[in-house]
Amino acid sequence: MNCYCGNNKTYSTCCEVFHKNGGKTETAEQLMRSRYSAFALANGDYLMLSHHSSTRPVKEKKAIVNWAKSVQWIKLEVQETSKGMATDNEGTVTFDAYFFENGKVDVIHEKSAFVKENNIWKYLGLSQ
Repeated sequence: MNCYCGNNKTYSTCCEVFHKNGGKTETAEQLMRSRYSAFALANGDYLMLSHHSSTRPVKEKKAIVNWAKSVQWIKLEVQETSKGMATDNEGTVTFDAYFFENGKVDVIHEKSAFVKENNIWKYLGLSQ
C-alpha cells in the first residue's frame, strides 16, 4: 500500500521514517506530507512536535486528534512549493487535502508556511 501522503512508497519507507525520527525531514514538502499522514493516523504527538513552538496549538491537541479520527482521509495533492529545500530556512507549500465527512467530500486548500527551528523544519501556520 502506498503512503497516506500519496508518494509511491510504502508508509514504512516514507512518512513513518519522519514519524519515528522526530520530524527530521530534508524539505518543507516532506514535513507537510508527513503531517498529512499524521492527520490520517490521528497522530497528535507528531502534529504537535512538527508544529513550530511559537504557534503550537497544545490546548487544541485533543480536539484535533478527535476531528482527525472522525473524518476519512482520501488524498493529498501538492499544488506548489516555494523554497523549503534543505539549504533554505523558510518555505511554503500549497496543497489540497481531501477528506470525507458527514456524508460528503470536503477539501482543505491551504498555503502553509514552514521555517526551520533548531535546524529542523516546522509548520508555522498559514502563509500570508
